[in-house]
Amino acid sequence: MRKAMVERVGAGTINHLALIGNFLPRQCGLATFTTDVYKAVRDRFPDVRVDVWAMDDHPGRYAYPPAVTGAIAQHDLSAYLAAARAIEASGAQAIWLQHEYGIYGGPAGEHILSLLDRTTLPLIVTLHTVLEKPSADERRVLEGLLQRAARIVVMAEKGREILQRVYGANPRQIVMIPHGVPDRPLLDPNQLKPRFGWEGRPVVLTFGLLAPNKGIETIISALPAAVARHPDLLYVVLGATHPNLVAHEGERYRDHLKALAAEKGVAANVEFVDAFLEHDELLEYLQAADIYATPYTNPAQITSGTLSYAIGVGKPVISTPYVHATEILADGHGVLVDFGDAQAFARDIDRLLSNDRDRLALSRRAYARGRTMIWPRLAEAAMAETEAAVAARPRRIVASAPALRPLAPDFSAVERMSDATGMLQHSIYSVPDRRHGYCIDDNARALMLMSAMPELDDERCDKWTTVYASFVQYAWNPDKRRFRNFMHFDRSWCEDVGSEDSNGRTIWALGVTARDARAAKHRDWASVMFDATAAVALDLHSPRAQAFAMLGAAAMLEAKPGHELARTILQRFPDTHLELLAETRRPEWQWFEIVLAYDNARLPEALIRAGMALNRQDLIDCGLHTLEWICSKQISPEGRFRAVGTESFGRPYAEPLQFDQQPLEAQATVDACLAAHAATGEQRWVDEAMRAYGWFLGANDLDLPLASVADGGCFDGLMPNGLNRNQGAESILALQLANCAISGLARKAIPVAGASRAVA
Repeated sequence: MRKAMVERVGAGTINHLALIGNFLPRQCGLATFTTDVYKAVRDRFPDVRVDVWAMDDHPGRYAYPPAVTGAIAQHDLSAYLAAARAIEASGAQAIWLQHEYGIYGGPAGEHILSLLDRTTLPLIVTLHTVLEKPSADERRVLEGLLQRAARIVVMAEKGREILQRVYGANPRQIVMIPHGVPDRPLLDPNQLKPRFGWEGRPVVLTFGLLAPNKGIETIISALPAAVARHPDLLYVVLGATHPNLVAHEGERYRDHLKALAAEKGVAANVEFVDAFLEHDELLEYLQAADIYATPYTNPAQITSGTLSYAIGVGKPVISTPYVHATEILADGHGVLVDFGDAQAFARDIDRLLSNDRDRLALSRRAYARGRTMIWPRLAEAAMAETEAAVAARPRRIVASAPALRPLAPDFSAVERMSDATGMLQHSIYSVPDRRHGYCIDDNARALMLMSAMPELDDERCDKWTTVYASFVQYAWNPDKRRFRNFMHFDRSWCEDVGSEDSNGRTIWALGVTARDARAAKHRDWASVMFDATAAVALDLHSPRAQAFAMLGAAAMLEAKPGHELARTILQRFPDTHLELLAETRRPEWQWFEIVLAYDNARLPEALIRAGMALNRQDLIDCGLHTLEWICSKQISPEGRFRAVGTESFGRPYAEPLQFDQQPLEAQATVDACLAAHAATGEQRWVDEAMRAYGWFLGANDLDLPLASVADGGCFDGLMPNGLNRNQGAESILALQLANCAISGLARKAIPVAGASRAVA
């Protein structure tokens, strides 16, 4: 079966990969590995395009080759998100991630999860470290990779066992592919020794970035006994000091090793080659050695590229029994000695140097094992697994637009998220998460919902209107003359003054309640609170906060046509918004700001409502024009509503990005389009409202409904790889307010194109 998969890969089934990892000239083992992987795939499958995304710990330092499509700044989260967008748009069929702790930003490298969350492509992960005792952050990150990956590649069977036992990984998800090695002939070391000045000397070699966990001290401590039997013995320590070590302490560790060699009386038998070598030169050093030693101190080391390379060129190996060594040297393919056992290293170095027959036999066995690990074999195996992952990926069939079945408003989920204090902000799935407490934004929205649900029985309506109104009332800070926003679960406030947006939204809720509340007592309360607090709107600077206040003032003018404060608010801000539009607009950009943000449609909606209240056609016309423009930015190629994703926020004069799409945008568009219909009577605005409403029901980029029909809930967002299945207050309220708005069309007998039945 594996052979058949490889043959299909060779036929060109996979033609485009995104490869993420370190890359030369960055000096580390993972950079060498990723570079070798790239070359192996390109050599074995020349028709496959491989885009390399190099992790960059020092942006601007490395002169990357043309093979590198882009560099990702290690600690810059925005760089990960930008890379995700570029990979998603590139046409790549899969992502192959090289994972090692320490090369990605965030706690335990969690930034890489943000990149992966924003792609829809099948993921193959090669794990270069599998920790048996991870920290909490390390476990969380690896479990995140396991959840996202179609295939997890390990380089030792022990890695498979740890993943299943410690992390509960699915065994069908895991594949073992040995570390790749170069395809070099088996040579007599004496042919190459003159090149390095080693003629006539038996050579033991260790190579790799120099660091304390390499155990070099053990070999140096073994040398006096070995040199006593082989006076010309030379121990070569090949490799630059690890860059992280140099950054913290310079060459202190290398100097320590030199001092130890002098102390042991073997300084003349130790040669330090302080260099990060090019590929071919490194292999020649290896081929010139008689014995390769890996005295590593970490028993859990799953992967050693240096050990694999040594086996690949047929070196007799003496090693401590770390995981990778015990597997690759099993069955007589090398010699294992205990950790830190200098006497054992001395004994086995002497034995192999004293017995040419044993040493050469071990060399041939190692070389034969290496033939199974050469880079073309790794490339074939990895591409076969990639093809299997891509083939198993569910094929999305774009469905024709279904006949919409608008939902009747349902208070169940709102009630589930509420208690005697108010509505809680967040949930874990559908269960309220009390850790994050409450906010006035959600309680103001909930208060507006109470006025929009004629289906709700009087007793529940009275109870919950009072609860949400009480929250708003308690949030008012008379000393600061501002509303607070965030409250802990213990009812203590997190702040003295809330954001401008939260203050503007609260004024909006008070105006709507004064106009629409079912009970006169609640209308009276809202009118008094509006009179006492709405003057804060005059100090707002945020365009959205001003828009929210305008919507509240327009509602209050409907409730009380002569209301002076409401009229003052409505007269204050519209001209400011017209000036903003004049300053920022371009032929291709008809918007009030140079960026898109959240709740975008509220800006034109506020102008339309203000124009209707003040009898100003210029405001209505501007609102209609800008609403038409923002609606044009919220349509997918299939003609469905595409909410402006949160990744779009803050990008000057840039087209909106697709994800993460949130319910707030769909609800705002529904309301704004119905305001446009109220101002013009044009059916097209109802159709546009229904397009946005359909997003909740599955007429979206992923054909996934966000509405939880059975209980009135709504998922928190549309991500590249599916739904955010939490159901927070903002999302639930967005759905239910949209349901109420569409229900209002039915009550007014306004035709709804595409609806398969009337709203109950």
